[in-house]
Amino acid sequence: MRLRGIKRSSNVEMRGGSGGSRRAGAKSGLGVAGILAVLAIGYFTGIDVSPLLQGGGVQQESTTSSTGDDAAANFSAQVLTTTESVWTNVFREQLDREYVPPKLVIFSGVTQSPCGGASGATGPFYCPADSKAYLDTQFFQALDQQMGAGGDFAAAYVIAHEVAHHVQNELEILPKVNAARQRASETEANALTVRLELMADCLSGIWARNVKGLMERGDLEEALNAARKIGDDHLQRQAGRVPQPHTFTHGTSEQRARWFGRGYDSGSVGECDTFAAARL
Repeated sequence: MRLRGIKRSSNVEMRGGSGGSRRAGAKSGLGVAGILAVLAIGYFTGIDVSPLLQGGGVQQESTTSSTGDDAAANFSAQVLTTTESVWTNVFREQLDREYVPPKLVIFSGVTQSPCGGASGATGPFYCPADSKAYLDTQFFQALDQQMGAGGDFAAAYVIAHEVAHHVQNELEILPKVNAARQRASETEANALTVRLELMADCLSGIWARNVKGLMERGDLEEALNAARKIGDDHLQRQAGRVPQPHTFTHGTSEQRARWFGRGYDSGSVGECDTFAAARL
């Protein structure tokens, strides 16, 4: 992705880790590779996998690289700028309304949000209570090394996906779905969440369509590959489990890639209405 000349967004909040270091699995006997694998599952399922890291053994500490963190922060701030430009135009041209961008909190280790604590175990997420997206600086390493979804555009797609949840919040879709989930059974709530996540994938596709001028050869396939790698069915197989559709919260690999492609091909917010779709 060609970001040279793209300014850093001013809507970025930097938060450092406690004590200048990150505890990557205190009291865990998993080893570095095992810890990263467990963290990767947490990143893409939204599940706090902290209990999996509490198994006994030696403490593992890893001090974050300031150089790596700075590069990740700069990249994220530039990608955020592209989302601001795209959604400002899309809101004005398609929805006849003003877009108010989110803040992106880039942190190292752990931090707090109105939606709860954030850490490497919780993964990137959007908190509607403060209109902020939260991103751990070590996320890109897990995306590449543990999920097999490397590439700068794959990382940019995930940032765009979290911003897409903010778009849903701006359009008052998020609070309505959250209210419906609270009244629903667990299986029904999961099904609603899948539709919400697939819509965010479609909205991410609209963003990608509008930054074509910044894309390099292979970028689109990086994004589609990332969408496939973080499908619920793929993640459950990676964890050694038989996929259980009633537990899905993000959609299958095929669904995620297809809805991203739908947004990319159409460029229309109206085409991303997963709640009106008879087939996902």
